[in-house]
This record gives sequence, structure tokens and C-alpha cells, in this order.
Amino acid sequence: MTEQSGDQPIPVIIDCDTGVDDALALLFAVRHPGLDVRAVTCVAGNTDVDGVVRNTLTVLEQAGAADIPVARGAARPLIEPARSAPVHGQDGMGDLGLPAPARRPVDVDAVTLLRREILASPRPVTLIPTAPLTNIALLLRTHPEVTRNIERIVFMGGAVTTGNATPVAEFNVWHDPEAAAVLLTAGVPITMYGLDVFTRVLVPAPDVARLRASSEPRLRLAGELLAHRDPATSGDPTPTGGLGDAGAVCAVADPAGLTTERLPVEVALAPGPSRGQTIVDRRPRHGESEIHDGFREQALVDVALDVDVERYVKLWLTTLEGN
Repeated sequence: MTEQSGDQPIPVIIDCDTGVDDALALLFAVRHPGLDVRAVTCVAGNTDVDGVVRNTLTVLEQAGAADIPVARGAARPLIEPARSAPVHGQDGMGDLGLPAPARRPVDVDAVTLLRREILASPRPVTLIPTAPLTNIALLLRTHPEVTRNIERIVFMGGAVTTGNATPVAEFNVWHDPEAAAVLLTAGVPITMYGLDVFTRVLVPAPDVARLRASSEPRLRLAGELLAHRDPATSGDPTPTGGLGDAGAVCAVADPAGLTTERLPVEVALAPGPSRGQTIVDRRPRHGESEIHDGFREQALVDVALDVDVERYVKLWLTTLEGN
């Protein structure tokens, strides 16, 4: 994983589909002193891409980071139609009635902004996609030269065990499986922050309540977002709150909180019930398939298998609430 070097912050670009937990990730990223957020790019996913742009700009303004460039990206996957995630509400942000942003995105598309910021960075960039991987796939296919200045890609997506969009497929990969397959051919180090750890990082109810009662708009927004992310969606007046995508950004800021194993990963692309599954090979030895049919080339990915929940919750809270 990427480590902060001395006093130099890690240059990062977040590709998102904001989205309740993407917003939690942005609120953390722009305040962590070890991260230098160089740009944010938007893609259709949790809601339509114009809604994602609106939500992203609003969150950055609420976070006091309105100067970070934001670009509009792909409005639909490479092959599939766009399919939103209703769990995030009609507006993608829990229907909290947030104000419209005061500014507009930059006048270039997401792929152009990604290329420009990656190549202009004095240090290799860490990409953090917390969304379907359409923008990243388009970038890698049209501008492969960017890989020379990418340190690592830490993506929220996939699952070793159980999916959420289907029994076996996680939403971001399921939304654009071909794009995820392209990502795995990037030729740079990749970390998969999947559902196996994603669902575990929960902010306790008293912390959520404290944030919701804050007089600081940024903290109050974080609390309302966390309350919407109550994993039980039970309507409990004192809910816990899942950090979701924000955990992937925590893993860049503090990689020691994540336990990974380097494993072969591929994406199921055939139509049918397995489409969008991330097939992670954890076998201790090869099986009859390889013996009889030969070996297929598979990408080696640092797959997140365990997470220090308390460590990441503390990191996220202290970063947001610190002066």
C-alpha cells in the first residue's frame, strides 16, 4: 500500500458517484493532512452523472474545499445501461435537501482531467475509485501513458464472498463489469477494498448522534449521512453509521489498518447470474481445471480480507473533528 513519505502528502484523485458514502469519503479526504486531493471525477452509478456532479460540488463546498477541480465523466457504463442505487435516495444523497452548489465543474471531461492531473503531479498519484470503473477504463485505454505516474489504484469494489447487487456481485463492479476487467490490466499495483471489509466499518451510535447535533455544517452533514448509512436501515433514532467508501480512503491514509493478500482476481463477464462477480482464487494449489485445460493469465491484486475497524473509525472521526 501507499505510504506517506516524510511530510509530503500523498497525491490522490478520487473517482466517485456521490452517493452518501462517497460524500463521507470526500469529507475525510479533503481534511486529512497526509492526502493531497488533486481532483475529483464523477461517473454515473449511485445516481445519474449530473446528480453526481451536483452532489460532489455541494459536498466539497460544505467541506471548505471548493477549489478542488471536479469533472463530469461517463453517463453510462461501457455496455450496460445506467442503473442507479435507490438505497442512496432519489438525489443520491439521502434526500437531505442540500443546497445547490455555487460553482460548476471544470470545462473538460473526466478522462481529460484525470490525464492532466496524473501527468502533472510531481509524485506518482494514487487513484481511489469509489464508483463504477467506467472513467478509469476509458482513461487506461485511451491514455495508457498515465500508468507511468500512477503509484497504486485502491478501488472500492468487488467481493470475495457475498455480493450486494446480486448474490455474488458487488454494485460498482456489477454496474460496469467490462470496465472492472480493464482496470485489472492496468499494469500498476491494485488494492481491492471490497464488501468483505466495506460492511464492517461502523461508526457507533453516540458518535453519529454527536455529529448530527453539531453546530458546524460540515460535521452535521457527516452525521446525517452516517445516519442514512445505518446498515439495518431501521429508523432507529440513534443509528450506527457505515463509513462505506470512506474506508477505502482511510486505507490510503493509513494502510496498516488493512490486511491484504496478493491473489489472482478476474471478473465474470458472461451473461447470467454470475455476471459482475469478482472471482478471487484463494486455493492453496491448482485444481483439475488447470491440470486439464492449462493456465489462464489472471491479475494479481492486493485483496482486503480484514480491517481494523476501531482504528479506521477513530481515524475518520479525529480527521473530521480536528481543528
